[in-house]
Amino acid sequence: MTDSHDRSDIECLLTGDEIAARVDQLGRQISTDYADREMVVVGVLKGSWVFMADLVRRLTCRLTCDFVRVSSYGMGTETSGEPQLLLDVRETLAGKHVLLIDDILDTGVSIQWLLRHLQGKAPASVRLCVLLDKPSRRRVEVRADYIGFEIPDKFVVGYGLDAAERFRELPFVGYVKASG
Repeated sequence: MTDSHDRSDIECLLTGDEIAARVDQLGRQISTDYADREMVVVGVLKGSWVFMADLVRRLTCRLTCDFVRVSSYGMGTETSGEPQLLLDVRETLAGKHVLLIDDILDTGVSIQWLLRHLQGKAPASVRLCVLLDKPSRRRVEVRADYIGFEIPDKFVVGYGLDAAERFRELPFVGYVKASG
């Protein structure tokens, strides 16, 4: 995707209403699952922040929030396969229940690496919640505990997801029409 694309080139895949309804469902499910436990919600920057903000506002359990930032894409659309930790959690995770929130589970390389990194901090549990799951691109075995939507192999943008830092602000998830 190049900078020559604008909003008119974006085809809607998931509407804001569809996303909101699914985030409501996920919020109820996670709140039930963590009803008697306090959790640390860890968002993966930058893509998950919109989803995480909406989801956290729907949770009724006790929680704190923290963030990590892992890079394996740079400004491209293909993973380098070598995740780099750019920002680690500040909160102590030992003995705590961790819910890792990410925008998309694609190849699984970065998430698998990040899950191992968080497990190394001796939490009581770690679960993964993703807005989007693209299983057709999986390179490693990773499964999310909570999934918003399974999507086809398209490069998606909007609702926090970007293309070279553009289109995060879109209130829906879409893809560039020319991308298939």
